[in-house]
Amino acid sequence: MKIALVAPLIESVPPKLYGGTERVVSFLAEELVASGHQVTLFASGDSVTSAELVPCSSCAIRLAPERYDPVFQYMCLLDELHRQSDRFDVIHFHIDVLHFPLFRPIAHRTLTTLHGRQDLITLSPVYQRFPQFPLVSISNDQRRPIAYANFIATVYHGLPLDLFQPVLEPRGRYLAFLGRVSPEKRVDRAIEIAQRAGLPLKIAAKIDPVDTAYFASAIAPLLRVPEIDFIGEIGESEKQEFLGNAAAVLFPIDWPEPFGLVLIEAMACGTPVLAFRRGSVPEVIDDLTGAIVESVDEAVAILPQVMKLDRAMVRTRFEQRFSAARMAADYVRLYVQAMKSDRPTFEIVSKG
Repeated sequence: MKIALVAPLIESVPPKLYGGTERVVSFLAEELVASGHQVTLFASGDSVTSAELVPCSSCAIRLAPERYDPVFQYMCLLDELHRQSDRFDVIHFHIDVLHFPLFRPIAHRTLTTLHGRQDLITLSPVYQRFPQFPLVSISNDQRRPIAYANFIATVYHGLPLDLFQPVLEPRGRYLAFLGRVSPEKRVDRAIEIAQRAGLPLKIAAKIDPVDTAYFASAIAPLLRVPEIDFIGEIGESEKQEFLGNAAAVLFPIDWPEPFGLVLIEAMACGTPVLAFRRGSVPEVIDDLTGAIVESVDEAVAILPQVMKLDRAMVRTRFEQRFSAARMAADYVRLYVQAMKSDRPTFEIVSKG
């Protein structure tokens, strides 16, 4: 098949540091190319891929030396894709809904994977206005605010099996937090859990400009103890050591998480996860890979049991449910269906 993958321009594919969507697009592209498909990736010019790369910005917008308005970059991306659209059997979008007005005439041979939260009131009119576009959710919970929309599948994310190695005997007896510093990610909860459990906490997190004031007022004062180590933003090459040698990963979110890539990154390292029951968490974490809680008190109480989980089994569950090969196979079935029909009518729920 001739497949176009359309990635966000905020980060490169794969991202050099933080970046979930772009990382997933990278894994998908590599799996599709390895399977013999002709893949063209529309992404930032500093992306690294086995697919044919169509550079749509000189570099990832977030890390560019000069600040750019991403709207203009996406206008150029969509115009170039529209110019080349007849080359492809299917166009797979990962840029939210920006393409809807321009690509409505060929909506039947597109897929749109939604990577963000869908409970924002501004989104509802868009899905009502453009019902032609086949949508893919990354968890079943992600659909709840817009259950009426044209979802044709849920496809869970996946990672290459060789990306991380399981660490069955971790060197560090610390807890780990990986992600962003923001009110909904609740780093403050992670700090409280670690302090009450009497364990050190390592925090590897980026701080977006919009969250700098929150960090300064709510989080920085909590870091003034030696047991809390704020590392900052880390890249892919550092995750093996950081996640693999942790006794457990904390995921104390307070928002409708669409998927949570860090959950399966931890599982790939054999590291169990203690997470709050929000969004997709119950679809990803089970009793063999961690625990799901409702409160800090419950988290502190159950943490010792989480740390005793069989790390080999945590890794096994990752391999069974969240490989990049399974993710790519799910998408290929959707691509085939898109080529057969003006409007896909069946549904795949990822076997994660």
